Amino acid sequence: MMRDVEKQYGGLRPLRIRSLELPARSSTMLVGFDRPAAETFINLLTGTTLPDAGEVVSLGRNTREIADGTAWLGFVEQIGIVSDRVALLDGMTVAQNLAISFDLDVEPVPPQILARVAPLAAEAGIDTSMLGTQAGEADPLLRARIRLARALAFDPAVIVLEHPTATLSPEEARLYAAVIKRVGTGRDVTLVGLTADEKFAEHASDRLLVWQPVTGEFRGPSGRRLWPFS
Repeated sequence: MMRDVEKQYGGLRPLRIRSLELPARSSTMLVGFDRPAAETFINLLTGTTLPDAGEVVSLGRNTREIADGTAWLGFVEQIGIVSDRVALLDGMTVAQNLAISFDLDVEPVPPQILARVAPLAAEAGIDTSMLGTQAGEADPLLRARIRLARALAFDPAVIVLEHPTATLSPEEARLYAAVIKRVGTGRDVTLVGLTADEKFAEHASDRLLVWQPVTGEFRGPSGRRLWPFS
């Protein structure tokens, strides 16, 4: 939940959120955030930064009340972030990029770790035949799937997607939306995405909200006013 939030971040105006609630186990896409605003939103949601005004309650905790670094690490581990800012190791294979979530000894990937990697890859839509592909040779869709699989590795309570289709073609975005939709419905998870791609948003989630940066309000895709949130 975010209410009456303001955060200065170097944009033309502060990031403002009048009221936003993301019910547990819901799937919501937010349209209208550029990259700097999306990064600031995610930093607020994860408690990486605090609002200048207003309240952010995430996973049932007011982020202002997270006492120290140890408490914050335990908190943020419950949030899986899918973002191009999450680096992939281009000199390693897809399997190794997934295996490092569990063990740093990945040359070769131990059989017991590979047994965990294979179903994770399948959930993200990565075919077994692609596990030996070097990440540096992967196309944009496969790289997006790798980042999704890594975000799922520790069974997060919340999955956050940051401009997930920025590097994808329309056809790749359509395929990726189907994977995201399947993950959202198949896991006991709250999913929120920030995207400029309304078609992807419609196909990947149960709800699409359009952010109004001047007022901080959200509207439905038809422009219908959503205040208070329902």
